Amino acid sequence: MENINLIGGEKDGVGKSVVARVIAQYFLDRGQPFLGFDTDRSHGSLLRFYSDYASPVVVDRYVSLDTIIKAATDNPEKRILIDLAAQTHDPLMKWMDESGVLETTGDLGITLTYWHVMDSGRDSVDLLKKLLDRFGSRLNYVIVLNQLRGENFDLFEKSGEKEHAQSLHARIISLRRLHEPVINKIDDGSTSFWAAKNKSTTEVAGLGILESQRVKVWLNNAYEQLDSLFL
Repeated sequence: MENINLIGGEKDGVGKSVVARVIAQYFLDRGQPFLGFDTDRSHGSLLRFYSDYASPVVVDRYVSLDTIIKAATDNPEKRILIDLAAQTHDPLMKWMDESGVLETTGDLGITLTYWHVMDSGRDSVDLLKKLLDRFGSRLNYVIVLNQLRGENFDLFEKSGEKEHAQSLHARIISLRRLHEPVINKIDDGSTSFWAAKNKSTTEVAGLGILESQRVKVWLNNAYEQLDSLFL
């Protein structure tokens, strides 16, 4: 079981929060208990869309970050989901290094997995290399090729980092592109993915019948990808 799931990628705008929301909705729909933590103090997606399950965490305060490990030990039946905002990677890594987080979680039998969310650009490949070089086999990895931010991942395929990641037993999944106007309507209406796919179009402002259907198709594909990791 992936006890602690860090949804990151360091680069701003790659869709980390969308991925975190999809995973949160997946846990709910699959009946898998979880606790969420949101590191974005001003625009936290988990706090906004899944407030009953999420709490804020301050990445530049060790006492706040320590609550993540406490939550995992106090709730072994629940998965921990952390949405990492942009510019939180370095303080998080500092906390992990100075607190011996990987050694502690290993001793406690807690699995810690870093989800590296990528767009199709060079920066995402370079940041992945930096991550893999820093932690090597000490960390578990899921690489998310997020087609919402570009559908051509040739740079990743040709960089050598795919093979590097696979040599460290990283798992690679793809999140298909969802029509941008649909995502915008969902966000503008503060609508959860559950509401977007299950409620009538009269209950969800602005979403048409086929737009709601596109959300269902998109989520079903995402869930197939996640099933390969969690089931």
